Amino acid sequence: MDDFQPPLRLRLDGAALQSNWRWLARQSGAAACGAAVKADGYGLGARDVMQRLAQAGCRDFYVSTWAEADALMPLAKGLSLSVFHGVRDDDMAYAVGSPARPVLNSLDQVRRWLAHCPDRPCDIMVDTGMNRLGLALDDIGDKAIDRLTINTLMSHLACADEDSTMNARQRDRFAATAAQFAGARASLANSAGICLGDEYAFALTRPGLALYGGIPRREAVGNITPVAYPETQILQLRSLTAGETVGYGATFTAPTAMTVGIVNAGYADGLYCSLGPSMTLSYRGDHCAIVGRVSMDLIAIELPDDAREGDWVGIDFDLAVLAQNSPMSQYELLTGLGQRWDRVWF
Repeated sequence: MDDFQPPLRLRLDGAALQSNWRWLARQSGAAACGAAVKADGYGLGARDVMQRLAQAGCRDFYVSTWAEADALMPLAKGLSLSVFHGVRDDDMAYAVGSPARPVLNSLDQVRRWLAHCPDRPCDIMVDTGMNRLGLALDDIGDKAIDRLTINTLMSHLACADEDSTMNARQRDRFAATAAQFAGARASLANSAGICLGDEYAFALTRPGLALYGGIPRREAVGNITPVAYPETQILQLRSLTAGETVGYGATFTAPTAMTVGIVNAGYADGLYCSLGPSMTLSYRGDHCAIVGRVSMDLIAIELPDDAREGDWVGIDFDLAVLAQNSPMSQYELLTGLGQRWDRVWF
């Protein structure tokens, strides 16, 4: 089915992706700038994202699970891949033969890695206040950690997208911990952390959201550009008379005679019902209002009378604007894009 064209496509701007990484790299100062490509490149396709960022100069990449790491094999020469969730017992059979490094998050994971790969490099995560994954600071003195060959020491900021006093507390705790690991790279900042300034960069930064067009903090406005442009086809045109209703629950009633287009996308494609009031679509450069409820596979929109079935309609996907006007975060919007989108890079 190589010549089959799906009725919905995600146009992806490779130059914008690379430009976003280069800005984040500049903001990282002397620190190297990596890239989080977990959740299939935040929904855009991890392999394609990784290839384009490597061309731009990125060398350090991060996924969550070993299945995500396996999907990116073989790893190109000169690239580094780390697995945030560490190693479970079930992961070891694969992990021992993988070029990817685990990010060890507990003493149990440390001992498991040492039992199978005592001489292999790894990364470790320390918890500086988020209370999610990571070794407790009290665990750092354990003798098992002294036996590790540590490439990168990491922690993760809980409130970097806010002007919170917790940011400085975590930074200071991490700096004190990093001083105990002179041979390891230190890495704290995500996209929002990069925007906090040089004192958060350490030796390596790990942006995610901003690579893909999200705005983590106000400092990124005007510097980060969108990457994803969803488009969908008009499946059917309907001519309504005044008083006719549209969709489930008959929530929309035509005030006058009008043309309505039924387009091939819905909440199964990440265009959730809760976005309905804030989401707009565009046809020939003009905005089109959604009429009625968003359903699983279809959305009804108002169109001009000369619209044609088969034409493409753009979905306005400014992540920051959509997130501000809906209950969805920018992360949810990106990673929620389903597999029915034909991902087309330009």
